[in-house]
Amino acid sequence: MTEDTLKQREETIESLETKLDKTRDFIKNLEHRIRLEETIRRRLHNTIQELKGNIRVFCRVRPGLSSAPNSRLSSKITSARPDQDALATIKYPDQEGREIEFAHSTETARGSQVEKSYGFVFDRVFQPSSTQSEVFEEISQLVQSALDGYNVCIFAYGQTGSGKTYTMEGPLKSTSSTDSKVHGEMGMIPRSVLQIYEHARELESKGWKYKMEGQYVEIYNETIHDLLGNEGSNSSSDLTGGSSSSKKHEIRHGPGGRTTITDITTVVLTSPEKVAALIRKAAHNRSVGSTQMNERSSRSHCVFTLRLSGTNSITDEASEGVLNLIDLAGSERLSQSGATGDRLKETQAINKSLSCLGDVIYAIANKDPHIPYRNSKLTYLLQNSLGGNSKTLMFVNISPLASNFNETLCSLRFATKVNSCTIGTATKRPIRG
Repeated sequence: MTEDTLKQREETIESLETKLDKTRDFIKNLEHRIRLEETIRRRLHNTIQELKGNIRVFCRVRPGLSSAPNSRLSSKITSARPDQDALATIKYPDQEGREIEFAHSTETARGSQVEKSYGFVFDRVFQPSSTQSEVFEEISQLVQSALDGYNVCIFAYGQTGSGKTYTMEGPLKSTSSTDSKVHGEMGMIPRSVLQIYEHARELESKGWKYKMEGQYVEIYNETIHDLLGNEGSNSSSDLTGGSSSSKKHEIRHGPGGRTTITDITTVVLTSPEKVAALIRKAAHNRSVGSTQMNERSSRSHCVFTLRLSGTNSITDEASEGVLNLIDLAGSERLSQSGATGDRLKETQAINKSLSCLGDVIYAIANKDPHIPYRNSKLTYLLQNSLGGNSKTLMFVNISPLASNFNETLCSLRFATKVNSCTIGTATKRPIRG
C-alpha cells in the first residue's frame, strides 16, 4: 500500500510539473504578446496623432472677472475703469466645439453703430466654463507621445492677463493641496508630469524603466536665466529686470538631436512632490512678489523641459522623448502697451521673439531650405523640438473683455496662421536594441 501511495504521488507530482511547465510557457507567450502589443499601441497612437495634425491650435477663453474660477487668475487682472470690465459678444456656433465668433460694434461716419462679426475655426475651442481637467484631457495624448519617444512642444500664447500662466501652471498651492477643488485647478505642467509618472509605472511590468529630468528656464530680453538656481531675472530688487548673477548660459545642440544649456540646473524627478517644489521655486525666482507676477509673466518666456529616457531590460530597447511646456510672454502690440524706457526694450524683445516663432513655423510648413532658428533664443532653444521630429500644440489664450478686443483679434489671427501650417510627419529617435 505504501508503494502504491508513493507511486500515485510521484505521478501526481509529474503531472503537476508538466502543467507548471505549460503554464510558464503560456505566461512567457503572454508577456511576449504584451510587449508586442505595446509596440503596436505606440505605432497606432502616433498614427492617430499624425491624422489629427502634428501642429494643432486650441483656443481658450478666460472667464470674466466676476466669474473667474480662482483668486489667482482674477487678482492678476486689474481694471482702472468700470467700463473696462464689459464683456465682448462671443458666440460658439458649432456643436463640436471648434468655432468661435466675436462681434464688435463700430461707429460709422454718420454716427450710427454697426456690428461686425469675426469667425475663427481651431482644432478645439474651450469656453470660459471649461475646467483644467477638460483642457488636459485634450492634450494628454500628446504627453503620452513624449513618453513614447517623440519631441513635443506645447505653447501658451496671448496677451498679458489672458490666463496663460494659469493654464500652464495653475495656482501654486494646487499641486500640494488636499482640497479636491483647489487640487482640480492644477495646470498642464503638473498634470503632464503626474500622467507620465502613472504611465511609466504601468510600463514597468513590460520591462520599461524611465528616468525623468526637469529644467525650468526664463528667457528675458534674449537672455537665459535658470529658474531652479538663484538667478531668476527678478531675483534682485530691481523691477526693471536683469539678473544679479554673472552666469552666461549657452544653448548647444549635440549629436542625436539632444539640446543642452550650459551651467543649468537639472532636477531628477523621482516623485510628484518634487514637481510641486520645482514649480514653486521657479515661480519664486520668476517674480519678486505676487503683485508683480503678472507683470513679470508678460515680460519673459518661461520654458519647462522634461526629458524622458526609457530602457527596456527585456527587449534591450531604448527611447528618449522631450516634453516642452512654454508660457510665452504677453503678445500685446507696442502701441497698446504704452511701454517706455526699459519696458520699451522688453516689449520689443518679446515681440521680436514671438515674430521669430511664427517665422520658424511658417518656414517649416513651406519646407524652406533655411529655417531661421537662430533669430531668437526661444526658437534656437526649441530647434530640435520643432519641425518634422516633433508634435506642436499652441494654446491661444484670449480675454473676453470688450476693451481687449483689438489684441484678441490679433492673437486669433496669428493663431489662425499657425493652424494653417503642416509641419510634416513626426519621427521619434531611433530605438536602440
